[in-house]
Amino acid sequence: MRYSQVLVATALLAGTAVAHADPKITLSNNAAFFQGKYGTDHTINIYYDATDVQVSDKKWKLKLTLPYLSVKNLPVGAQISSGGVVTGASTTQTRNASGMGDVWLSGQYTLLPAEGHVPSVSPYAKVKFGTASSSSGLGTGRNDYEAGVMFQQIASPKLFPFAKLGYRFIGKPAGSNYRNIATYQLGVTYAVSPRSFITPMFSGQQSMVRGNANPADAVLAWNYNVTDKGSGFQVYLDKGLSSGSANFGIGVGGQIVF
Repeated sequence: MRYSQVLVATALLAGTAVAHADPKITLSNNAAFFQGKYGTDHTINIYYDATDVQVSDKKWKLKLTLPYLSVKNLPVGAQISSGGVVTGASTTQTRNASGMGDVWLSGQYTLLPAEGHVPSVSPYAKVKFGTASSSSGLGTGRNDYEAGVMFQQIASPKLFPFAKLGYRFIGKPAGSNYRNIATYQLGVTYAVSPRSFITPMFSGQQSMVRGNANPADAVLAWNYNVTDKGSGFQVYLDKGLSSGSANFGIGVGGQIVF
């Protein structure tokens, strides 16, 4: 469960059929609910709501993500980070917490456009600012930094495979045994119509604590563009494939393109 990454990836691919030469501004809001044990003995409920502001053109994009986070039944000593739960010492005590999540700033630039069966190559970089409360378990309180590359292919007028590979440098609180991690996504977007898109996707990453289960999820999303510019909405289902992920998740989002 990667929270907004799911909506980002599928909305990005759905927008492949709506190209813009001039810079555009996109305002979006995405809400999601996830439930699972995340490798603990407790069933944890996580609600995530993020507002995104993005400026982009055909070659580049810059995006700011402002999230709100609410969690129930989080084990004392555990922290939420990178869309998962990082556990500390085992405990039978749990707590509830709500507040601002970690703010993300990301940028991406297309070096090589897709041509024939050759995919586009788009390096990206992003920063997670440790704005979520570490004392409440909503975050680690440290910044993370990630760099990677996105590949997109136009296999046919209706089929758009994609892959994303990244490496994240994890900010380590004092006394933690966190490690840097690799992240990845693999999927394909199918254009049911010029405005309707279906995306099955696999998303995963290494665990931040060596020896814990690596988070991995299967996602099925549907995007619908209401306008020619790309304004529209999305719903998606998430199924965790490891004990390091939520058991299930559901999300809905909408965006307005100016």
